Amino acid sequence: MVPGPDQTNPGRLVGQLQELLEFQKDWGRQFLPKSVKNQEAALPKGSLHRPYESGAALSRAIVECQNCLLARNRRQAVPGEGPQNSILMFIGEGPGFEEDQQGRPFVGPAGQLLTKMIQAINLTREEVYITNVVKCRPPENRDPFENEVEACRSFLEEEIRLVDPRILVPLGSCAAQTLTRTKKKISDLRGRILDFKNRQLIATYHPAYLLRNPGAKREAWEDLKRVRREYDGLQ
Repeated sequence: MVPGPDQTNPGRLVGQLQELLEFQKDWGRQFLPKSVKNQEAALPKGSLHRPYESGAALSRAIVECQNCLLARNRRQAVPGEGPQNSILMFIGEGPGFEEDQQGRPFVGPAGQLLTKMIQAINLTREEVYITNVVKCRPPENRDPFENEVEACRSFLEEEIRLVDPRILVPLGSCAAQTLTRTKKKISDLRGRILDFKNRQLIATYHPAYLLRNPGAKREAWEDLKRVRREYDGLQ
């Protein structure tokens, strides 16, 4: 047990407080007040809100990021990948096991299906940008917590700024809700074209969902055809 602070010795007091904080941190305690727990202002200083001069600089910042507890259990962070001038950006919710191992987005079973989805509209992975809302794998592939999404939001916003895609395709509820800042289900957000800062947003189901629910592939195909029509209109 960590002893109580010795207020008679200022130097010892500082050391004991640091020890106490580290002790509580190891037990997963949250030190942020509830009123600001999920606000970016309460997160550690560093990369938040910083404009990056290139995708490479942003990727380095993502790899080094320690802005939330997901960083403590990851094997490696997973920046987005693709051309920096891509018209089309696909956005998932977060890395899975294979992505955590390889440090690349969408390389597991869901990623293989995404590759086929992209090929179905006569494009290749090399022509589009692929990323996730959070850059580290949540334990057991659970949905990211709100504070984890907020810790990574500025990275996603910087990816969008640097790549400057004209069409965003959020995959699944987490990505769609993060971009639209709503709590609507993916079934309510897909099937139409939404506006995101003068960009077209076309949401569809996450490939992992399609693997579990093959019957939804018909609706996803309609979404992909809509993506292709809009893509052709921008050429």
